[in-house]
Amino acid sequence: MIDQDGSASPTPSSSPVLTGQRASRILFVLVAAGGAAALSWELLWQVHAALALGVSAAGTAATLAVLMGGMAVGAVVIGARLRRGGEFNPLRIYAGLELTIGLSGLLLTPLFALLEQIDSALYQSWPGGAVVWHLIGITAILGPPAVAMGASVPVFGLLARRYQISISALYSWNTAGAALGVLGAAFLVLPALGMFQSGMLIAAINLTIALAAWRLPCPQESQDQPSARSALPTQSSTLAFPFACFVVFATGFATFGLEVAWFRSLRAAYFSTTYTFAILLAAVLVPLALAAAKVNQLRARGWRLGTVLTAAAVAILLATPVVERFDFIRNYYVVSIVPSWFVQTLLVIGPAIFLLGLPLPWLLDEQTQANSWARLYAANTAGAICGSLAAAWGLLPALGFARTAWLIGLIVLGGAVLLCAPKRRWQAAAAGVFSLAIAFVFESGVGRDRTLGPPSGYQLISFAETPDSTVSVVEHKGRRHLFIDGFSASDETGAANYMAWMGRLPMLLHDDPQDALVICFGTGQTSHALREERPQQLDIVDLNRAVFEFAPLFPTNHDVLDDPSTRAIVMDGRAWLRRTKQQYDVITLEPMPPTFAGVNALYSQEFYELAARRLRTGGVIAQWLPIHLVDRQQAAAISAAFQAVFPDSILWLDPASLTGILVGRRSSDAPPLGSQWPGLDRTRPGRTLDPESIRAAALLDAQGLREFASLGPAVTDDNQLLAYNWSIQPGLAEFHSRAQANLDRIHAIVEKHLIGRGENLTSAAPLDAKGAPPHSLRPRVFTAR
Repeated sequence: MIDQDGSASPTPSSSPVLTGQRASRILFVLVAAGGAAALSWELLWQVHAALALGVSAAGTAATLAVLMGGMAVGAVVIGARLRRGGEFNPLRIYAGLELTIGLSGLLLTPLFALLEQIDSALYQSWPGGAVVWHLIGITAILGPPAVAMGASVPVFGLLARRYQISISALYSWNTAGAALGVLGAAFLVLPALGMFQSGMLIAAINLTIALAAWRLPCPQESQDQPSARSALPTQSSTLAFPFACFVVFATGFATFGLEVAWFRSLRAAYFSTTYTFAILLAAVLVPLALAAAKVNQLRARGWRLGTVLTAAAVAILLATPVVERFDFIRNYYVVSIVPSWFVQTLLVIGPAIFLLGLPLPWLLDEQTQANSWARLYAANTAGAICGSLAAAWGLLPALGFARTAWLIGLIVLGGAVLLCAPKRRWQAAAAGVFSLAIAFVFESGVGRDRTLGPPSGYQLISFAETPDSTVSVVEHKGRRHLFIDGFSASDETGAANYMAWMGRLPMLLHDDPQDALVICFGTGQTSHALREERPQQLDIVDLNRAVFEFAPLFPTNHDVLDDPSTRAIVMDGRAWLRRTKQQYDVITLEPMPPTFAGVNALYSQEFYELAARRLRTGGVIAQWLPIHLVDRQQAAAISAAFQAVFPDSILWLDPASLTGILVGRRSSDAPPLGSQWPGLDRTRPGRTLDPESIRAAALLDAQGLREFASLGPAVTDDNQLLAYNWSIQPGLAEFHSRAQANLDRIHAIVEKHLIGRGENLTSAAPLDAKGAPPHSLRPRVFTAR
């Protein structure tokens, strides 16, 4: 007999059945471990692809299409092969699939390194073909493991038939393992091991699964053995198979479309960190796993697919007004604890995802042939691809995320009406219309009256939903702010004083700067300040086209993009440095916060090595060091990576905002950086500090910066210290405490250097009320050389 959870019931008088039960439990564990490994690989694939090819919306879409499309192809191909008959041991097939995934993982690092070289070479001859070779390269590297992952689903069906369990039970364990895998990889494995060793561990898991599956006994299938379907408490299917494929396509479309739409608001509430992504993905996978586990119990209680989809549509429409307001929860009820984020998200979006997750395992259990399982899974996966791409590239830019969610809810409602009995269709329609009315009444006006992120009192000036982010301009007390995914990326307040010095400092420290590069445009204040120092050519690179389009809304950039000496380039900054042959005298960059997803790539030692290759001898680079956003270990790790490539470097602290700026120089025969400021001899407009204050704000020379960097290892592409570090984006109190901790350490190093020179510190005051080192300490760091 088969229990409602899909597991085999023991028969006390038959020891072979007991053996089979133990084998079934082992099988469940193997399938769960396979799911965990699969999602762990997906995290690594994302990082590898971004490092090798750069971050772009088109590249992300191409990667998604390859991964999901590969899974659909894998399912269809093996389903067709199994349909032709023959003697198959499904455990041996499953072992081969896991072996393929594991061996493919072992080749990730060299293959992506090769792809990076090919990308750089091809860009010179065909700049417009980046998306094409991105698609080709990703297909070559990730296609085989993706095909193997998708091929597992029809094999699950064969295993379910042999072990007399339901395919939905195996699907549930696999999805639950995936949820654990994404959380385990993000919070435990990657922080502890880094990219390469994590890949080795995950590959070892795949190879262990393959070995165990190969050795696990597989029951023989016999004619008198009842099928898994007949042993389960099922209802007779009323859906023709083509319509069943349509239903799972629609639910796949809805699930992934909602993931894209809802994640916009959730990212604004929890910030765009790698942990946020892991939490939100797990909050989707857990309901899907639970749905597959409970589907047979719900069918036994008389549930119908029409009722399920009606409830799903209602849940989508009612959840959306709550999802819209998650940034309010952050602004007024900040709880910086990961479990609370997960629970909050799960409670709000979980019911809708659970209901959308029921049709696929429901309909899989109704089928008995591998080809049917394969086609259903492929239809669901194709729907997922279409839902993701349609939401990101069409619906979100046109409708906004709330109305996109409404439209998806109405699509699900349409499927429900078709599935319901004629007498119940009006009830389903009425429930959906009533829910839509509630969603409409309680809409928060995102994109019309407000944007995601800022608290009330901010006036919305302009708003754009792009394929990969939400960008808006707001005004508060006469000052304008640029928000990207809920984070204030740049503004015109006094706290932004350091932005101008991000552009001026490297120019002032260079003898004769001619060509300059700004990575990350923001509101354009850094670019304008750098332009005022009069380079001959200024390149500005940003991966978000919307920030360039919004530039005229910020008077503080003085229309820098209209200057004939300025060239705006829409591209990932790291990708530009790798692809271009242009040499620069000055490079300056102020990315999003270091702990945000993908930003580790602009703070790693490998990035600085790439930047050094694009600097001429004596060229100067400036990097933002937000001491209020990183803890002491992270600040040290950033500084260590920077100084590993630019040993001739200093730390400059903006007197107005107390924001740190690392400045380094490519090797030259000049005196130590910071001991001379040749640019101060050039008269330029717009400087807000006098020469003495500019020199005084250079608190740490190369020796002091080495000591400051000694707390931790350098940030690298492999260790991903900033992306995976247990450091959640802090609230206001944590901003102040982090800034004070870093300033205390800077002050201690300055003080130590002065003592080492025999200077009297009896009159030196501690940090002042603003947390700044006393002014008397600042100009003395570079004395007595």
